[in-house]
Amino acid sequence: MIQQLEQYLSPTAIIDSDHPAVREYAAASVKGAADNPVERAVKLYYAVRDAIWYDPYLPFYRPEDYRASNVLRRGRAFCIGKATLLCALGRACGIPSRVGFADVRNHLATRQLLEFLGSDVFAYHGFTEFYLNGKWCKATPAFNIQLCKKHKVIPLEFDGCRDSIFHPFNIEKKQFMEYIADRGTYADVPVGKIVAAWTEAYGEDRVNRWIAGYEASKGASERDFDAEDVA
Repeated sequence: MIQQLEQYLSPTAIIDSDHPAVREYAAASVKGAADNPVERAVKLYYAVRDAIWYDPYLPFYRPEDYRASNVLRRGRAFCIGKATLLCALGRACGIPSRVGFADVRNHLATRQLLEFLGSDVFAYHGFTEFYLNGKWCKATPAFNIQLCKKHKVIPLEFDGCRDSIFHPFNIEKKQFMEYIADRGTYADVPVGKIVAAWTEAYGEDRVNRWIAGYEASKGASERDFDAEDVA
């Protein structure tokens, strides 16, 4: 088992858990925690959930777009980038960590985001899995607490013992998130598979327009997700 877990402790070019900034942030995030993997994983989760803001309008087609140290530097990411950073922080703290993916139907996305995607299906939604107490435990740090309040969704908590995935309903009992396909878990971020799945889900022309726009703007987006309307 130790050999099987080794790949989930090692840095990669994308999950760069050996980057000085990542290691420093990990150490600061678990300060005051007991030398206990569960307690450390919980502290890391909240350090990513709320300190890194969710932003779906960021580049998505290059390995560097998901690199943990880049996510930390930007302070913003969509679900995959946040999961990547949390995974890297876990490895930096000696906790076996990996990234997982699922297709989800988001019933409460902003009107503008639904128009941008042309769909309410979010392909390759990302989360993190920690190996704690002899089992893999899911942690989903995507939505920061401020965004949850805007969407009237109870912020997703993580206790290191039970899987933490999106609530199916918000506080008004409206359907929020529906998991529709499991895309598996990985030791590194499968960028090629993500781009291929997005191309299939949203159309080649749309994805190519997104890429062309990011190339022209050098990675910047003119969209402000924080100011958008709840659908």
